[in-house]
Amino acid sequence: MASASSPAPVVAHRVGPLRAGQGSSFVLRRLHSLSGIVPVGAFLFEHILISNSTAITGPDAYARQVSFLANLPLVFFLELFGIWLPILFHALYGFYIWYRGDGNTIAYPWSGNWMYTAQRWTGGIAFVYIVWHTYTMRFTGVDLHDNPAGSFAKVAAEVHNPWLLAFYVVGLICASWHFAYGIWLFAAKWGIVSGDKAQQRLLRVCLAFFMLLSVVGLVSLYTFRERFQESPEPGANIVDTRPATATNGRPVQ
Repeated sequence: MASASSPAPVVAHRVGPLRAGQGSSFVLRRLHSLSGIVPVGAFLFEHILISNSTAITGPDAYARQVSFLANLPLVFFLELFGIWLPILFHALYGFYIWYRGDGNTIAYPWSGNWMYTAQRWTGGIAFVYIVWHTYTMRFTGVDLHDNPAGSFAKVAAEVHNPWLLAFYVVGLICASWHFAYGIWLFAAKWGIVSGDKAQQRLLRVCLAFFMLLSVVGLVSLYTFRERFQESPEPGANIVDTRPATATNGRPVQ
């Protein structure tokens, strides 16, 4: 007599907290999860919703924001220990987790697995985007720390290239998704939000936050590409305090 087929495994949608008792792996996973919120997530929040959004009001406002950040006390160490090293750790250990993990989107095709897989891919793409954006903005062309008045034009020159614009759009959306969904994973894994209904409500909030980041970022990119196309005259920029000069080289009184 044929035996009854065993029931298919049931996969819960709820994400349980990180398990203790896993030695250094547990500590590193905790640090990886935490670093995605603070300081890496805080940096993305500031960069997209505060600094880049100032470009919407024009080159002067954007230049003032760049000047403010460039003149923070000990700005090099703030960037090194508050942004670049945490991003490097979060990315490299994230790649390690990805390499050691086994995807199960085909075996268990529920939405959470697909979203978790999207988290891995968007993290990889976002890392490449951040490295490229940092390299081009900080280490090529005009030094924006010394010349914040040229910041708007430098970004605008990048996004006027259609291929780079497409790269910026993909990178922005991937970074926004990775951060927003990462908040949900952080809250679930750390046991801050437990239970299916509570986690589902938080997921909706995080998806709304993803939309906010994406929309504000895309509007900023549109501003860099399509608005304020005329370069200001010397001395017209609020941040540019150099006196305007006449054709004979003498300062205009």
